[in-house]
Amino acid sequence: MAQRREFLSRTTLTVALALLAPLSLSACGSNAGSSGGAGTLRVMDSYVDQPDKQVYAKVLDACGQRNGVKIEREAVPGASLISKVLQQASSRTLPDVLMLDNPDLQQIAAAGALAPLGDFGLSADGYAKGVVDASTYQGKLYGLQPVTNTVGLFYNKDILDRAGIKPPATWDELKSAAKKLTSGKRYGIAFSAPATREGTWQFLPFMWSNGGDEKNIATPEVAQALQLWVDLVKNGSASKSVVNWGQADVNDQFKAGNAAMMINGPWQFPVLDKEKSLHYGVVQIPVRKAGGPPVVPLGGETWTVPRTGNAERQAKAAKVVACLNSDKNHLSLASQRQTVPTKTVLMDKFAAEQPKMKAFIQQVRDARARTGELGKDWPKAATRIYTAIQTALTQGATPAQALKRAQDG
Repeated sequence: MAQRREFLSRTTLTVALALLAPLSLSACGSNAGSSGGAGTLRVMDSYVDQPDKQVYAKVLDACGQRNGVKIEREAVPGASLISKVLQQASSRTLPDVLMLDNPDLQQIAAAGALAPLGDFGLSADGYAKGVVDASTYQGKLYGLQPVTNTVGLFYNKDILDRAGIKPPATWDELKSAAKKLTSGKRYGIAFSAPATREGTWQFLPFMWSNGGDEKNIATPEVAQALQLWVDLVKNGSASKSVVNWGQADVNDQFKAGNAAMMINGPWQFPVLDKEKSLHYGVVQIPVRKAGGPPVVPLGGETWTVPRTGNAERQAKAAKVVACLNSDKNHLSLASQRQTVPTKTVLMDKFAAEQPKMKAFIQQVRDARARTGELGKDWPKAATRIYTAIQTALTQGATPAQALKRAQDG
């Protein structure tokens, strides 16, 4: 989930969920927008910004040519994508190929709007487990995801070197380093904790790595993780403004030298690399106890074949999805988009070619799908989590109180 990730507002998501019920009836008949032969395929995605827009224009056109079809592409802003998908499902005008943010797939599959990819002979053999989990609903695979991403701990090499501090690997080291690195207008660390799924996304590595579970967030494990964030803000190592910052805001603070460390993702590399005087590194997310592997959430987009009622077009669409997920495109897209290929056999090769991606690749091997536990009910849990974070950081409630209040809802 990046700031190429766009997160649905609570209102949009509520409306979307309310509309899901009737879609299983309307998504399967003949599709007025996909009638006729398979000479042209309609594709919908949310890559409205460069360079992603151009990157996917090229790869989609190439996959279309390879399969003898012309690609007619529509890019929709991420915040509007789900509502548009639901409207099109209701009016039977779904595209032939649909990109979804991976935590949204199960909601749309549950509505009956997607065709299982196994019907076209496609499988996710060799993909990282968390990636497969994200694109699977009730035991059936509905999407294939060529690349993924997650978050890591960025650090300013010059600032840490001057202070004689090594990048932290544990929570205690993180708190100690952040406090020592806080000076004047510069905070030791910056992270994103707004009342959106972006805040939840950034908190999950701390929650999951400590044994927390989204099925019930009112536990000591989750409270310990939230206490870490509360302590960082309370002692001045992190700005009180984290409750309003998106990940792009966090990156701006780090780039400007107002934060010595930050939690963020590799989609920020192009912005950071423009600052020639900035020397930074990335390590894995610190864990509470030394030696434990961080458990991080998987971001990225998955490609699906909607039920359009046109068997010929669906078969062609599946070939385009397969093409997008070729080994060549896994590596090409990962390189161009600062992401991680999702086939495990390709990860070592990619790490050798892109050493600054090493920390992200290491984490992706053990990463989890956000919908892995709760499926289509994940958005409710995401809301509970970011609500608890806000309560603890802004209202003075203890983490335990904030989490219980949010869990009981």
